[in-house]
Amino acid sequence: MSAGLEVPEGAGIATPLTRQLGIRTPIICGPLYPCSNPELVAAVSRAGGIGIVQPISLTYVHGHEFRAGLRLIRELSGGRPYGFNALIEASSRTYMDRMRRWVDLALEEGVRFFITSLGNPRWVVDAVTPHGGIVYHDVTELKWGAKGRDGGAHGLIAVNRRAGGHTGSRTPQQLFDELAPLGLPVVCAGGIATGAEMAQALGIGYVGVQLGTRFIATPECRAADVYKQAIVRAEEDDIVLTERISGVPVSVIGTPYIRRLGTKVGPFARWMFKGRKTKHWMRTFYGLRSLWQLKRSSLDETGEKESGPW
Repeated sequence: MSAGLEVPEGAGIATPLTRQLGIRTPIICGPLYPCSNPELVAAVSRAGGIGIVQPISLTYVHGHEFRAGLRLIRELSGGRPYGFNALIEASSRTYMDRMRRWVDLALEEGVRFFITSLGNPRWVVDAVTPHGGIVYHDVTELKWGAKGRDGGAHGLIAVNRRAGGHTGSRTPQQLFDELAPLGLPVVCAGGIATGAEMAQALGIGYVGVQLGTRFIATPECRAADVYKQAIVRAEEDDIVLTERISGVPVSVIGTPYIRRLGTKVGPFARWMFKGRKTKHWMRTFYGLRSLWQLKRSSLDETGEKESGPW
């Protein structure tokens, strides 16, 4: 692994997370659409952390049949543990049926760590716990943390305001202080790029860290070099929040394309997002559109396809 955080063979940092998952160092490579290719997921696990499969990246972007892709990751990682991301918002019955099938196949292939997002994790917890599975739930504030706890999650991924992609509004310290009373182990997601920042998060009380953007700018990631270079060049002031990718705030590099597009959804979309049923329709629309746009731009080595956040 070439991301600068590898722990030498035989060394390790013991936390509740490493003990739960059987890994050497408490680093999660978060699920990345469209950048979670098998080589990247496997490299993080092989280096002693744990890589997470983003199933739509695996199948739609990188073209692997689902079970075959999981077996490739197992082979490339040398049999080290890796995890699976289940996006559980019930916006589409077809999508949910596919996600349930993917969870079942992941269990069959030996996956025992699951990260859930955007919904109640109960059905995933019930599916994987009898097999010894562990579920951590993505949250941005206390009310979602309580929902994750009540849904049976074994731990929480605390997404703070420095996270790339879908982001939160709290600082790492504020979010930890909110979530700690729930009594679950908490992982810090956002603003981690160096060993010193990881040590700071562990010092706050987090049991581990989740990185995403930091791992995109590595040889193992198949994203276009133009995107990797944009990440390397970007400063903190270059990052903006936009609602135009998925309908909820997403942290991206403020390229000329993003600024021309605007960062707020229009009045009709905002009205639709307020309805109990219509919000699911709008999220489906934004989701399908962004799947195509991000796949198209992530693999574009020319940097000329103006459909992505770089």
